[in-house]
Amino acid sequence: MNEFDGDGAATDSEAADDRALDVVTVGSAVLDRIYGLTNLPEPDGGAFVRDEATAAGGVAANVAAGLAELGRETGVVSRVGDDAAADRILADLRERGIDARRVQRGASDERTTYSMILRDPDGERMIVNGGEAVPNLRLSGEDRAYVRRADLAFTSAYAPDPVVADLVDARKRDDCPPLVFDLAGPLSELEERATRPETLDALLPVCDCFVANEVSARSYLGKDPRGAVETLRERGVRRAAVTRGTDGALLLTEAGDILELPAFAVETADTTGAGDAFTAGLIHGWLLDNRSAREAGRFAAAAAALNCRAETARGGLPTETEVRRFLDSR
Repeated sequence: MNEFDGDGAATDSEAADDRALDVVTVGSAVLDRIYGLTNLPEPDGGAFVRDEATAAGGVAANVAAGLAELGRETGVVSRVGDDAAADRILADLRERGIDARRVQRGASDERTTYSMILRDPDGERMIVNGGEAVPNLRLSGEDRAYVRRADLAFTSAYAPDPVVADLVDARKRDDCPPLVFDLAGPLSELEERATRPETLDALLPVCDCFVANEVSARSYLGKDPRGAVETLRERGVRRAAVTRGTDGALLLTEAGDILELPAFAVETADTTGAGDAFTAGLIHGWLLDNRSAREAGRFAAAAAALNCRAETARGGLPTETEVRRFLDSR
């Protein structure tokens, strides 16, 4: 698996590799800087760092990693800087068997995007993002062709608005495979750097599965989880999931039914990446394997729970066998 050269052009070996993949994820591949704090500070307050770590992260890369662990052939379209953080992100993708040949490298002064994750002893988190590489991502003709060959495409609200709008337009023309979208953050966090509300509005009728969490759904639709799912149904979404942390998730099925699925209780080490593991499990079971909504939802919930048992966003990503064994024990 090879990245682009400094000018964003593929090497000869990469250009020769035009195989189709199960899923191509588009958007963020970042470096997580994780700080365990004594407390999450209030305004004008403070905290002390008890432990710290770095790890590869980003919604698009996390979902690709989750799918790869479940046995899917995955690739990532993203952008990194030209620095040590980029080297680490690309190395992690390769080690997981993820195709990174459409990950662009920026200019020498372009910083790889990062997330500062502040976590208190109870697992509550605050996340702060920086670095211009992911916001600078744009799709080339080669990127579009790469996505087109996949069985399914995934992106999230953390992808730049022109990128999401590009995928929406392609899906409208039936020039893009089934599209899964994750509204991973509230609108206030996305403003001026990521997906815009008007692009979300255009996406809903062509999105094959819309995923959100309780906070992001409320910020966009102004409703509680059930009201958000009902609104998505009214606006033409065929399948959807709204996650609610320890309260489980709601699924909107193709038949228009709303299913309530409980979360699984586990001994939690880190909830970072739980939502991405859930999305990977949902894509794997529901959209690719065509399992029933309830079966796929339970599988996704189990994948999320298992990932919470280890540190970092990808520390506990399970295999298919591990998820099935976990479900059989419940």
